[in-house]
Amino acid sequence: MADSIDNISVADILGPWVDPDSDSGLIARCRKAWNKPLRDLSSEELATFLRQRFAVEQLLPVAKKRLEDGIDDDTEMFDGELQQAIEYASKAI
Repeated sequence: MADSIDNISVADILGPWVDPDSDSGLIARCRKAWNKPLRDLSSEELATFLRQRFAVEQLLPVAKKRLEDGIDDDTEMFDGELQQAIEYASKAI
């Protein structure tokens, strides 16, 4: 089951990207990662989606496993960013 979840993207869960009326760094980061398989998302991309509460139910297990496995891809904007995003998103469920 985990493999099938890992192979889907946020687009598969929430639908195709729709450009908003404005643009920002946040929007650009989300747009860039929207179609990536969940397993290929960087720690920073996972943290971004979790903070925005996009596909939390599917992303939380992927993010938690990354931390449990000690995977550090040097993409976090600050140390502990992914852990903080997991804690934030967990409050939403």
